[in-house]
Amino acid sequence: MNNVMEGTMEKVEGLSKEELSERRKKITDYYEEHIPHLKVQLEYERLLTEIEENRTKRVQAQKFMAQVMAPDEKDVDGK
Repeated sequence: MNNVMEGTMEKVEGLSKEELSERRKKITDYYEEHIPHLKVQLEYERLLTEIEENRTKRVQAQKFMAQVMAPDEKDVDGK
């Protein structure tokens, strides 16, 4: 990987200030173009997380209720 970085740095060092500026602008434009899509994806992931958390809470509550409603071992053994 070090060779890759060195090769990239050599390419960057060979660019003029105008070329560097243009490259930065293209990168910035690329990111700005994708931000709306990423925001939608973030909201989607947050909603999925909330759904999973609520499912977990519901299952835990059901388990608790099943344990509370289950007869004691004493009651089952008749002691």
